[in-house]
Amino acid sequence: MKDKYDFSKAKRGAIDSAPSGTTRITIPIDDEVLDWFRRQVHSAGGGNYLALINKALREYIDNRNEPLEETVRRVVREELSSSRTALKKSKQLPAHKAS
Repeated sequence: MKDKYDFSKAKRGAIDSAPSGTTRITIPIDDEVLDWFRRQVHSAGGGNYLALINKALREYIDNRNEPLEETVRRVVREELSSSRTALKKSKQLPAHKAS
């Protein structure tokens, strides 16, 4: 370890700059909310919980002016689709073993 370090050419700020079109911010988020997003990423097998939070916020903004009837229809379609997928997976039989 050196006795002195030269910071004359150092730059202030984050080590990794934010990608174009994004802004790095610091906000307080409830622990339960953050834990939920982290669990979603973990159960999906990996990813970025910050990207998931951004997606959720974008969907909220995009659907904010959506009429209630359209919101209900969209949610029902999404739930039916995920239910069908889960049902198909549960009905898949193991491969037939040759005797």
